[in-house]
Amino acid sequence: MANTQGPQGNHDPAGSTQMFRAFVDEGPQGGRRQQASSGPRIGMIIGVVAAVVIVAAVAWLALK
Repeated sequence: MANTQGPQGNHDPAGSTQMFRAFVDEGPQGGRRQQASSGPRIGMIIGVVAAVVIVAAVAWLALK
């Protein structure tokens, strides 16, 4: 397939390259996402611990 853009080669009619570079350059927002993801992880750990405690209590009551 021939290159139909000519010698420039930098023409991006959709602007997707510029939009991608703007997305990559948004550094501070990525840090916020990482901090927000730690909240659900703590909730999941607490939920798993609570489930283990409940299962242990039910097993203890069943064997009593």
